[in-house]
Amino acid sequence: MNFLCVSAPLRLCVESGSLAGLILAGGEGSRFGGPKAWALLPDGRTFLEACTASLRSGGAAPVVATLPPGSDDPQIEGLEVVPLPEPDLDMFASLQIGVQQLAGKAEWSQVALLPVDHPLVQPETIAALARSESSAAIPRHRGKHGHPVIIGRATAEMIASGELPGPTLREVLREISAVDVEVNDPGAVANCNTPGALARALAVLE
Repeated sequence: MNFLCVSAPLRLCVESGSLAGLILAGGEGSRFGGPKAWALLPDGRTFLEACTASLRSGGAAPVVATLPPGSDDPQIEGLEVVPLPEPDLDMFASLQIGVQQLAGKAEWSQVALLPVDHPLVQPETIAALARSESSAAIPRHRGKHGHPVIIGRATAEMIASGELPGPTLREVLREISAVDVEVNDPGAVANCNTPGALARALAVLE
């Protein structure tokens, strides 16, 4: 994808109520041995807890997570969960369901879309993306795109309604004016989708 590159200061200074968070955690995690929402970091937190903390510290509220069908509410402070209605839904379908849950909440104008297998992203990255003042913002670290992606409310609601049908977020981003935001955050590009990938990401951060 061709995006305009911009620089953004890493400041935790997001207008209160302007940013929502959506954690995409509905997968069964076959390569991890179980749902990645419940995978553990060395500090004892689950991936879901770490993602929630990063989003909230980066200025996101409300925060919603899509979970595998039948999941119990983990009772994480500041997190509202939405178990998916059926297994094996792809990430874009999970995104649609999560945004539909957020659509009835009046207090946000942007949403940060964070896959749960990116639990090492820093709050400063989320705040920088939110301050880019674009319709969509993507973090880039050392030439590599990462997560979360932040999109404006109008785009999110078009996804929820099916007006922007995807079938992936990549296709949606091709249709809107997305920008790259340069970040000094290896966690933004650390896709911890297997135990080995998690170990490698943690080694980089040591």
